[in-house]
Amino acid sequence: MGTLLLFIALIFEIAFAIYCMITKQNDKKFKNWIRVALFIAFVILTLSSVIVWSFRWIMPAILLFILAFTGAVSLIRNKTNTRKYKTSKTVWKSMMMMLASIIALALAPVLVFPLHKSPKVTGKYEVATAAYTYIDKNRMEEFTDKGQNRFVNVEFWYPKNANGTYPLLVFSHGGYGIKASNTSTYTELASHGYVVVSIDHPYHSFYTRSEDGTVAMINTDYNREISNLNKEGIYTNEELYGLIQKWMKLRTDDMNFVINTILKKAESDHNPLYQLINTEKIGVFGHSMGGAASVWLGRQREDIRAVVNIDAPFFSELDYQQETNAFAARNEAYTTPLLNIYSDDVWGQLDRTPFYVANNPNNEQFKEAYTTHFQGAKHLSLTDLPLFSPILANILQGGKAKIDKYYSIDTENELILKFFDYELKGIGQFTPKKTY
Repeated sequence: MGTLLLFIALIFEIAFAIYCMITKQNDKKFKNWIRVALFIAFVILTLSSVIVWSFRWIMPAILLFILAFTGAVSLIRNKTNTRKYKTSKTVWKSMMMMLASIIALALAPVLVFPLHKSPKVTGKYEVATAAYTYIDKNRMEEFTDKGQNRFVNVEFWYPKNANGTYPLLVFSHGGYGIKASNTSTYTELASHGYVVVSIDHPYHSFYTRSEDGTVAMINTDYNREISNLNKEGIYTNEELYGLIQKWMKLRTDDMNFVINTILKKAESDHNPLYQLINTEKIGVFGHSMGGAASVWLGRQREDIRAVVNIDAPFFSELDYQQETNAFAARNEAYTTPLLNIYSDDVWGQLDRTPFYVANNPNNEQFKEAYTTHFQGAKHLSLTDLPLFSPILANILQGGKAKIDKYYSIDTENELILKFFDYELKGIGQFTPKKTY
């Protein structure tokens, strides 16, 4: 449908050019209204899920927006066209519009999402997937006013045609992420005999699609809060602490709900997927804000046997001290086995950014934790995004990482596998290097 709208815009521009050449006049007002209407139609169709939003619509959306914006500005200015009509100018503009449309339709997806090789999958099991929507009847959705229960979309990666039971690993995505953000990691783990479930946190995720086809986009207020997180002077420390508590409550509530739902289904649901799960061996992991929620859950739940934190602050370990207007690390030992994997972006903040005070490598409460640093990596180097869209990754993280993207993700996947093997299966030893 989005492609159809872009074709309509292109056909209209050509038809309008022919009309102008025949009548020898410019009717800019009519053209501008059509441009604005097409963009409004695109937005409405996207919000109503007729157009299934994904990254591939970014370039067409930008083109339609530019046309609508210039048209709207022209309508607001309402200037009378007194310029003499020129056929050559009309033809030139039409050719430029056609070229821009062709680029948006044909070249942009190739540039934004180039072909790439898949990371290594080294396990013996073939991997299957399954997606579900879980409805939490004990919580109301706080991001809408429709009186709906909170829903959580999940996707499983698991060993296909396997016998026995396998540890359950639960993943939480980053601040703007989606549940597929670390698909290569889930696939590698599942190929070695793990049942991995990744969670979309609705309205915290960039977008999520439910089983019934409903799409929920990232909440604008939450998006603004995250955007302002690292900007000086926007929030006081007390306000920032309140936001952290709010974000983490939603995240950990979602994760607790998903884990509890899966444990119940493992007891009573005859779906073969749930029967593969060893409910006595549970690990959690996540990237960025999802990593923070995983660390939080590792302190909160006694059945969590291992935690992997990928590039995140220890929000669960922070106390706000009103008398000094500062953050302090909790004075309580963290006893759940923990692996921290840091990029340059976070590694450089451990000893100077207030809400990383608990992450400091000298924190005695985490003396048993494993910590490693991927030198040259940026924040998104620890996700799959640089693999399937280097341009988007570079834009979102403010530049290109110095580390090789395949070395980064393959090494990360290997470390996470070895850690969970050691802690949940008792396989081998785990002695990661301090720097990779």
